[in-house]
Order: sequence, then structure tokens, then C-alpha cells
Amino acid sequence: MRNKNIDFFQKAQAYAFLLLKFRLRSENEIRQRLKIKKFEETLIDKTISFLKEKGFVDDRVFAKAWIDSRIKRPLGLKRLRQELKIKGVSEDIINEQILEAKKNYSEQVIVLDLAKERIKKLKRVEPKKAKQRIFGYLMRRGFSADTVIEALKEI
Repeated sequence: MRNKNIDFFQKAQAYAFLLLKFRLRSENEIRQRLKIKKFEETLIDKTISFLKEKGFVDDRVFAKAWIDSRIKRPLGLKRLRQELKIKGVSEDIINEQILEAKKNYSEQVIVLDLAKERIKKLKRVEPKKAKQRIFGYLMRRGFSADTVIEALKEI
């Protein structure tokens, strides 16, 4: 029986490492994927503990990497917050990493650049309608309404 438990633990670890091979993952993501594979809850906890102990899973590192990669798209901080919540990262870590990201990130500049880019594509559309479309586009990308409205006033 003991060998069987060790075998399942090794399989759970191997699967977790396979997931981590492609990209960083949050603790919750790995937990959910292990549940899908029908591993027992105690085995999942043991695997997560092992991964955290060895430094393979760290929600702070994951959140920072996620924000860094997604900001390049460009996306708004509101959208990044939402995505991290879906990934199962705790609210404290999300707030901490968003505050850190704000130090090197100017949402106003990015929104203005995107709006100017978008207005060029909508030359043939009536100006009022074009601004409505740009507003929707920027809101879907997770930028704050105030920032978007300010940018639309400038273009």
C-alpha cells in the first residue's frame, strides 16, 4: 500500500512538472489540473506543499511574471487583476503586484497611443461613432473609464 501511495505521489509530481514545463502556474491552477486528473485531495495537498517548499510554485512570482507578460499586449490593470483572480491568486498578492506594476506603467500614455492608433483605422467612420468604438475597445482591454474618456478628449 505504501509503494502505491509513493507511486501516485510521483505521478502527481510528474504531471505538475509537466504543467510547469510550459509556463509558470499559480497554486490554484495546478490544484485544479490535478483534480481533473482525479488525484486524491490529500495527494494534491502533498504535491502542492512539495512544489512550494522547493520553490517551483510561488503565487507572488507567478503574478509578477503574468503582469509583466500581459502588460506588453497592452492590457489595462483592471483586466490583469481580473485574470489573476481567475487564476486563483490571492487578493493580497494581486494588490501588491499591481501596485508594483504601477510604478513602471503609465496607463494614460498607453491608452492615448492605442486610441490614436485605432482612430487611424476608423477614418471612414463618423467621428462620434468612431469614439464609441474606441471606447468599447479600450474598456474591453481593461483600462479604466476615466482614463479612456480623458484619452478620447485628446484625440
